[in-house]
Amino acid sequence: MSYHPPHPKAPGLAAGVEETMVAELVDRFYAKVRQDELLGPIFNTRIEDWDEHLAKLSAFWSSVVLMTGRYKGQPMPAHIAISEITDEHFERWLALFAETAKVVCPPEAAALFVDRSRRIAESLRLGIAASKGVIA
Repeated sequence: MSYHPPHPKAPGLAAGVEETMVAELVDRFYAKVRQDELLGPIFNTRIEDWDEHLAKLSAFWSSVVLMTGRYKGQPMPAHIAISEITDEHFERWLALFAETAKVVCPPEAAALFVDRSRRIAESLRLGIAASKGVIA
């Protein structure tokens, strides 16, 4: 992984977020996801290389909260392709993520991660609904 410094105006800097915190949050959270009764089957049937996936997710969250630009993917098409995703899956994902963030991160950083996770989930929900013709 090449080094991409945080943007000086990144919201994570003021909250004390560092790359090691991002990686720990991602690792712990997805360890829970893989064991989760609802979410585990969706992830475990699709992810072949967990080390690669965790690195991609760490880059994603680094880009979100530290504005590093490390993530170069497109999450919307990947989520649209999973036909069985429902609001229940999003709610469970958000609950597990918030629970993990509150354990791994100091309060201000946890609040930032939780806020961004909710915004991202809502964007994905809307994108999935639009792709199914549920909303225009």
